[in-house]
Amino acid sequence: MKLLIITQKVDERDEVLGFMHRWIEEFAKHCEAITVICLEEGAHHLPSNVRIFSLGKEHRRSRILYVLRFWYFIWRERVAYDAIFVHMNQIYVLLGWPVWQLLGKKISLWYAHGAVSASLRLAEKMSGIIFTSTASGFRIQSPKVRIVGQGIDTDYFAPSARPENPVPKIIMIGRLSPAKDQATLIQALEILMHEGKKFQADIVGSAGTPEQKSYAESLYHMVEEKKLGSFIKFVGGVPHREILKHLRQADIFVNPGLTGSLDKAGLEAMATGLSMLTCNEAYDGVLGDYRDLLMFQKKNPADLAKKLPVLLHMDAPSRTRLCQSMRAIVVEHHRIEGLVEKIIAILAS
Repeated sequence: MKLLIITQKVDERDEVLGFMHRWIEEFAKHCEAITVICLEEGAHHLPSNVRIFSLGKEHRRSRILYVLRFWYFIWRERVAYDAIFVHMNQIYVLLGWPVWQLLGKKISLWYAHGAVSASLRLAEKMSGIIFTSTASGFRIQSPKVRIVGQGIDTDYFAPSARPENPVPKIIMIGRLSPAKDQATLIQALEILMHEGKKFQADIVGSAGTPEQKSYAESLYHMVEEKKLGSFIKFVGGVPHREILKHLRQADIFVNPGLTGSLDKAGLEAMATGLSMLTCNEAYDGVLGDYRDLLMFQKKNPADLAKKLPVLLHMDAPSRTRLCQSMRAIVVEHHRIEGLVEKIIAILAS
């Protein structure tokens, strides 16, 4: 198969989309040729059967030029691909559909998010296949939906000996954004501080959009106002390939996000053998018998503060069993190799 992949960014250093580099590598193992069209191109080291074409965001080109270059590439490279895999941004399905319909190309869309927009509804009509991670990742009823899990590099995100932290270390990873809801974690940690609990917390991630930057400022102010500065550290954004070392320094991962999709950050933490507390309903069917232990109520700092000490002070044998179970869930259902095999088999059928 010759596959066209369309994604926002190809840059192994990127803190949010760096994982896509590994996805493309895995697709390249199963395809004769891979053509990638991205909005922005950064650092990459990809196999020889992969070609990258950028729409030019790294050169600050105009949006009109992005669209024109997109149409130019999908037409010029039309014999270089048999099927299309659009990652997350459904606008490319809308833009490419007339050309791909004319050429008779198979169109697939990967979408894993709780939001449903008018453009997504239209893209569903234009796509032949919709790939998603869980049932909650695509909330339009459609016979085109294929639930295939997530794609985690479990060889890379693997357990190792953890340091004996003088106090338990909590970690959260994700954009500083209202959708990630770092505020609930901070409010929960304030409760623990007033209860005399000892802990350290690293909040890893940066703000991109003006809305996110404003939210980040509110978080900094909140920590200062609540006198949590000696307990909470804002690490900033880190490249995706550097996340592992931060996970291996922690004792527990917290995911208070409100996206409703099975985010990779939590699964990467589980793959390294970290236990996780989450309010994300996408994990409801993932955590199995541990659901009640590991899930808290959305935007409820008191519930999170009640559950954190249970995990932080769990006895060693119970913690070992829990962490081994967390990794086993990811290895069985969300390995990158299994994800790509499923997608390729469906596209080839």
